[in-house]
Amino acid sequence: MIYVAPTAVVLGDVAIGRGSSVWYGAVVRADMDRIVIGEDCSIQDNAVVHGDAGIPTLLGSRITVGHGAVVHGCVVGDDCLIGMNATVTSRAKIGGGSIVAAGAVVPEGAEFSPRSIVAGVPAERIGAAQDHHRIRIEASWRTYAELAAKSLPPQEELRGDPSLRVRITGTAAPEDR
Repeated sequence: MIYVAPTAVVLGDVAIGRGSSVWYGAVVRADMDRIVIGEDCSIQDNAVVHGDAGIPTLLGSRITVGHGAVVHGCVVGDDCLIGMNATVTSRAKIGGGSIVAAGAVVPEGAEFSPRSIVAGVPAERIGAAQDHHRIRIEASWRTYAELAAKSLPPQEELRGDPSLRVRITGTAAPEDR
């Protein structure tokens, strides 16, 4: 099961894995390209997940996308925390086990290795994730998985459907990626 708040918007070619949650006011909009959200992820209140034609958004498992964050047309590896009001822009890649600090702006096309601590505007790697960071990442996804199961309405996992994408004249998006 997945858990989606009544005021969240999930539309288009979206796949959401078991145990994941989308919270109040969050928008997961896969109208231009696919969005894949792995297992046990939390898309928190007022976050936005989107992409452009030809630029899908691919989130691994056990990811927390903090309140008000924007995650757009990027790849985020497993076991990451995207802080409140952070922005991860198109074609960026965040390696597994990383933290993007609250308010950080990850530039378009930036790539960060696994287990990075990323902060600033523009975001830079300020260090390597340590054991206490790993514990924080795990505590976040586990807390929200339990909270979702106890407080949000359950529904079946979403599998994604390319036919739900909107085709815009002048854009090139392969039918299946």
